[in-house]
Amino acid sequence: MKVEIWSDIMCPFCYIGKRNFDKALEQFSHRDRVEVIWKSFALSPNLQTDTSINSVDFLQEYKGMSASQAKEALANVTGMAKASGLEYNYDKVVVANTRNAHQMIHLAAQKGLQNEMKERLLKAYFIDGLNVDDVDTLIGLGQEVGLKVDEIRITLKEKQFAAYIEQDVAEAKAIGVNGVPFFVFDRKYAVSGAQPEKQFSNVLSKAYTEWYGKQEIAQFEVLEGQSCDASGNCD
Repeated sequence: MKVEIWSDIMCPFCYIGKRNFDKALEQFSHRDRVEVIWKSFALSPNLQTDTSINSVDFLQEYKGMSASQAKEALANVTGMAKASGLEYNYDKVVVANTRNAHQMIHLAAQKGLQNEMKERLLKAYFIDGLNVDDVDTLIGLGQEVGLKVDEIRITLKEKQFAAYIEQDVAEAKAIGVNGVPFFVFDRKYAVSGAQPEKQFSNVLSKAYTEWYGKQEIAQFEVLEGQSCDASGNCD
């Protein structure tokens, strides 16, 4: 069963939502039959990376908050993150355009490393205070999860997955995604926002049960011969 997740690297609720979903999936008895697909979403597509501004400056300039409102918002989300086991460090966060980071996620998907790349980028942004728009930084992060330097350089230089990113964004708009994180289970059920682990567990179970019930079970015409059964009886 497919679970598609639209999110952005710079979205604090996306990391919290991912952590809660990961916990639910880890406890799910049929997790080996669940395919997680990360989809791109751009919260600030026209943002110019500026390492001189901090998170409070960003919220003031781009979201129209006052300094006190911005600090309160960051404190609240930091508390939410901590409740999910994440230690956000907004004093170190580098506010950056995330398009290059999304390129990395799509590259990693080609290698079966998409979830690992997504996790590493979120940690780099919210905890490590790294610039996820910097090529050298992305090369290092990519290497950590198993990507090759030459592949990363070519991908970022030629923007190989630009069309994939635009397709994800267009698809999000088409199905009515107005905010992230947004989780879609088997194209039948959706969960919006950083919901608690229990909510994800409930939807996983319901969606999987219905998905499994739709699977066709092969019916064979059997030519019988000598064999052994599961109890070890042979004839």
